[in-house]
Amino acid sequence: MSTASGTSPAGSRPRVTRAEYCVIACAEAWRGDGEVLASPMGLIPSIGARLARRTFSPDLLLTDGEALLVDPDGTVEGWLPYRQHLALVTGGRRHVMMGASQLDRFGNQNISCVGDWERPARQLLGVRGGPVNTLNNPVSYWVPKHSRRVFVAKVDMIGGVGYDSAATAGPSATRFHRIPRVVSNLGVFDFATPDHSMRLASLHPGVTVEEVVAATGFEPAVPDDVPYTREPSPAELTAIREVIDPRGLRDREVKG
Repeated sequence: MSTASGTSPAGSRPRVTRAEYCVIACAEAWRGDGEVLASPMGLIPSIGARLARRTFSPDLLLTDGEALLVDPDGTVEGWLPYRQHLALVTGGRRHVMMGASQLDRFGNQNISCVGDWERPARQLLGVRGGPVNTLNNPVSYWVPKHSRRVFVAKVDMIGGVGYDSAATAGPSATRFHRIPRVVSNLGVFDFATPDHSMRLASLHPGVTVEEVVAATGFEPAVPDDVPYTREPSPAELTAIREVIDPRGLRDREVKG
């Protein structure tokens, strides 16, 4: 079984926590997006979006979640009425990072129910904006606890549309459909395979390929050499620790 290439972080720099690698991996989802609305759902994706805006993606639009556009420090930059928000969604000018109760190898996402839809074992949130999001603008996913309960062979109900489902639905579904990445507490995944099935793109330092495979309910594509998730720069670490999340809330969501 292949292991990650390169070396784990070492030297005199302050130790980078697993949560901070997750922040970096989430931030990278918005690299190169240009002037689009970043919609992070969850603490670590939110820290990641603010870090991306502060550093390598200065054109990103950030919202307070209601009706305002804000900068990384929360200063109001503009007004974003709901109608304009929807225009960004349907025009593909938004990149969402959602959560997932279940994800399968083609990126189908479920946050609706566990078990049979007519008589579920557990009722969850419902599909929410999953179908509209995935068919109209890029959608990435954040999973803070990677396990076989989340990464499943087949989701119990499709909310967020995966690559196979979009292909079955035809051109109207595939035109704007794109899942750039999935970030978990173990690594980063993409769909850069011939059949658009999930691929292990990087491991967070300290994690092995064997751990990822054991915690996944299907066989992800694993390249011969899997890199480590990139190191944060000193400036990025300072921004995370002293400006964006000085209370260290990130370490409550992902333990080292």
